Amino acid sequence: MSELSEKELSAVNDLLNEEQLLVKKFKMLASHTQDGEIRSKFEEISGKHQKHFDMLYKQLG
Repeated sequence: MSELSEKELSAVNDLLNEEQLLVKKFKMLASHTQDGEIRSKFEEISGKHQKHFDMLYKQLG
């Protein structure tokens, strides 16, 4: 992968921060719901955002 410009790095950093926030948000929502089906869905969504974060982070290294 070629070198990223400062603007591109900033954009990737913003995306990483957004994905990290979404992971935390959906984990928090899962921990606060009593409905098992909804909890499972929130955990699934959190996992997808964690995968997105991991994929973006991997591209930097």
